[in-house]
Order: sequence, then structure tokens, then C-alpha cells
Amino acid sequence: MNAELDLLIRLGDYDRPQDVGDRAVQAEELGFDRLTVGETTGWNIVPPLTLAADRTDDLGISTDVISPYGRTPAMLAQTALTLQAAADGRYRFGIGPSSPAITERWHGMEFDRPLRRTREVIEIMRAVFEEGSPAYEGEIFEIPGLGYERGPTENPPPIDLGTLGPKATEMAGRFGDGWAPQLFTADGLRTRLEDLERGAGLADKDLADLRVAPIVRCIAAEDREEARAKARSTVAFMLGAYGPYYGDSVAEQGYPDIVEEIRAAWDDRDTDAMAAALPDELLDELAPAGTPAEVREWLEEYGEIDGVDAVRIGFVDGMTEEDKRTTMKAIADLA
Repeated sequence: MNAELDLLIRLGDYDRPQDVGDRAVQAEELGFDRLTVGETTGWNIVPPLTLAADRTDDLGISTDVISPYGRTPAMLAQTALTLQAAADGRYRFGIGPSSPAITERWHGMEFDRPLRRTREVIEIMRAVFEEGSPAYEGEIFEIPGLGYERGPTENPPPIDLGTLGPKATEMAGRFGDGWAPQLFTADGLRTRLEDLERGAGLADKDLADLRVAPIVRCIAAEDREEARAKARSTVAFMLGAYGPYYGDSVAEQGYPDIVEEIRAAWDDRDTDAMAAALPDELLDELAPAGTPAEVREWLEEYGEIDGVDAVRIGFVDGMTEEDKRTTMKAIADLA
């Protein structure tokens, strides 16, 4: 497989931050290129990722993704620089515009101008990286600036963006070093890559300058139907209950009626009906789910999409530890 393989894990699946380090060691031994984790309403992301970095030698470490509302821009820069040091230069910082639910109901912030905020946060972070100060005058942030005590850095971490829509993805191409989209069909991804390339051009960059690592939810098992049932429930829940963005994105990729039916079932909190509303056709477009051989074939084809540098594999809900190990070992055969 030409594309690299990233492993996306969920912190809520682990009892202790140290367990994330165990998973990182396992991922490195199996041949994965990178471990990435997200941060929502659970653990602070820094301690488990520091442990993962400390216990591995070559495995890349990423955040996928941090909210621009949960920390100040200067603290985000400090966070990124700390993890870059802990990982000996193997870290990539991931950020995205976040969502109204996380922003307002967890961080207590107004979900206002998310794209502009994300852009300004990135610019302030780069000011800390390159100039050693967060001094900045923007539309959202006005920061007089103090000196970062370690000064400018010679090896700042790359900044990846997790976006979905055309404008947000253009922003990722213009201001980011990489892009980590989620829930895209192969055709939908090719279309959105045009927006990414346009944004890169605005910054005098090429698409090849960006690390494109689409996220897919994955499960491999000998019991094919059980694997597909778990994947179907997860994808349907993401389309209907995760806020508007994933559903809107998939609707725009050509499946508006399916998304509408799934959302209607969620209005009644009928998760069985949500899953039933997701047909095989769309499940097969969005998620590698089935036997190990089927999953490997799906990932190989997806990884061959022009412009894709890595495929970022996340688990589906309801997987046992045995399911996860089977899935990881099946995928590792591609490494």
C-alpha cells in the first residue's frame, strides 16, 4: 500500500492514560506510521500523548483535532511545542473549527465565526513558533505579546486541519500543512481535494506540500455480518446525531434522502431505525467493514486516490479488545 497508515484511537476507551502508551507501542510494532487521538469532553490530551511519545521511537504522534475554543492561542502553541519536544519531532498538531455542542455546552464559549477563529489561532501559533511571541492584531484576537521563554523554534510541528465544507477545506489548503477529513466517499473526497488544492494555490503551495489523511471508521472480523452491523450503527449515528456537519457533508455528496431518513429516526431516538436507514451502498462507500480481506481491499483502493498520503483508521462503536486487535492485525498486513 502506497499510502501511510494512521491509527485513530478514542481516549474514552482506556482506563488510564498509561494504556494509551500501551496501544502506541502495539501500533508501532504492527507497522502503523502514526497514532492520533482526539479531545472532546474527556481527558486532557497532553498526558496520554506524552506517554505514547515517550514509549515509542518512530511512531508519529498527532492530535485529531483540538478545538480553537478550548485553549487560548498561546496555550495551544505551548501545547504543540511541548508535544513536539516529547515526541522528538514526530508530532503533528491537528485543529478544526469544532462544533456548537462542544463549544457552547462544554467550553462555555459562543460558537461565533469558527473559520475566522481557526485561521487566527493558526497565525498566532505560527507567530509563537517563528518569532517567539503571540503578538497579533486580528478581527477576533488582539494580543500585545510576551516572549515565549524558549524563543523561536527551529523545528515547529506541522499544523493539520480537520474540515468538511468547501470554504473550510480551502482554508485548510491555504493555512495548513495537512488535511484530515472524515466520512467522505471516494468521489466526494476527489471533489473536495479540488477545494484543498485551490486553497494551497492561494499560499503558493502545491497539493503535494500537504499531508492528506482522510479518516475512515473500520472493523475487520471473520463474522462479516456482525462487523457490518457495528459499522452501520456507528456511521448512522454520526450522520444523524453528531450535529449537522457530517450529515450535511454526506447529503451534499449525493445522499440527501438517506441523511434525512436517518435524522428523522434520531428525532425519535430510534437508533435501530437509524441503522436500518443506512443502505449497503452508502456503508460500502464510507467505511471498510467486513472480513479482513475485504477491509484490506477497501483500504488499498481508497489509499490509491490521487492526492491521498495516508489513511487514518478509527474503530467503530461496540468493538471488543479482540475486535480491535483483529482489525489492527488485518490492516497491518498492508504496512
